[in-house]
Amino acid sequence: MKRIAVVGTGYVGLVTGTCFAETGNNVVCIDIDEQKVEKMKKGEVPIYEPHLESLFERNIEGGRLSFTTSLVEGIKDAEIIFLALPTPPGEDGSADLSYILGVAEELGELIDDYKVIVDKSTVPVGTADLVKEAIAKNAKVQFSVVSNPEFLREGFAVDDFLKPDRVVIGTSDERAKKVMESLYRPFVRQGNPIIFMDERSAELTKYAANSFLATKITFMNEIANFCELVGANVDKVRIGIGSDSRIGKRFLFPGIGYGGSCFPKDVKALAKSGLENNFNFEILEAVMRVNEGQKTVLYPKIKNYFRGDLKGKKIAMWGLAFKPDTDDIREAPSLYMIDKLTKDGADVFAYDPEAMSNVQGLIGDQINYGSNEYEVLKDADALVICTEWSIFRNPDFDKMKSLMNDPVIFDGRNLFEIEDMTDKGFYYSSIGRNTIG
Repeated sequence: MKRIAVVGTGYVGLVTGTCFAETGNNVVCIDIDEQKVEKMKKGEVPIYEPHLESLFERNIEGGRLSFTTSLVEGIKDAEIIFLALPTPPGEDGSADLSYILGVAEELGELIDDYKVIVDKSTVPVGTADLVKEAIAKNAKVQFSVVSNPEFLREGFAVDDFLKPDRVVIGTSDERAKKVMESLYRPFVRQGNPIIFMDERSAELTKYAANSFLATKITFMNEIANFCELVGANVDKVRIGIGSDSRIGKRFLFPGIGYGGSCFPKDVKALAKSGLENNFNFEILEAVMRVNEGQKTVLYPKIKNYFRGDLKGKKIAMWGLAFKPDTDDIREAPSLYMIDKLTKDGADVFAYDPEAMSNVQGLIGDQINYGSNEYEVLKDADALVICTEWSIFRNPDFDKMKSLMNDPVIFDGRNLFEIEDMTDKGFYYSSIGRNTIG
């Protein structure tokens, strides 16, 4: 059993703390938001993530997971302190390290025995050195700083943490290495590796992984757009190239671009880090440019269908989160589509199983919100699909046709088969495939 403190209870911090408690450790989560901490003490999970709530409640009841707003109280007995603080992008795309370095300076004044301090946030190369310097300003005891990037997929974060493909640990300190190896051993009993490396390599590994996946998605979106021009079917192309073991079949599904908290921020930050070191990531610059346009690739199709006039048209929208099984709307393509449609005078009626309150908190009543996927279809002139929630995959098409003014679908996630939509009598426009109807 380890005594662990997790500073920051955002997406990464909360999953990290809960999953470490699930394996028998004693975990204290620390956050400056008093209302949030009070809610968590009562067993309320502030984010939506499948399977997290049951683990959260079980470990609170078991006394292994607790919460505080006090950094002093939270780290008092901790052997390991995880920094899971936000690193929001600045205007130039660089990661803002002020939260991490601010807490690091405080830790230097507070620690009174040896601690392993772990950067869990996604941070630029060289951050471990900066954290060491910030702590060392005031520290009177020995400590170690470790880089331990997370590789959690929203919607699958609990499984990813409890059964990781790999654990990456950046440290040049043998004492810290033993502590971290002991901590993570229960998670890799089936033989997946704990990979040790230097701190800078660990920091870069996270950025490189996310940037590569973002590139793979964006490449497939470019292929999809070309398929439409030449009359090819992107589904067939995807299967053809995904069968090559050197390429693999994951992250090859075309759509309306990537979003969320990781890919956009991390690609920008790595590109910016390159410029700071006199290196131009030309591929990443192209990825960002293409993805920005991909988010609204359906818009000209919709506008053309309505002969350039969207004023007063009722547009139903299925899905607001950037991906299914999360309530995260950061950089969600739906928001970009909403902006385009409403500026042209369309009335948007949206439904999402989890993300509607977040969207309403961001844009208020610029759009209308439905209580289910069918309610928003009543008298709709078209349906736009922005998120591939499983409940949207097998809808009642007859009911849809009876509710809508016209059976028109613009599908940004290719949920349905072309042949099926032809048989059902829908006008159906998707990504990288022929439009029917």
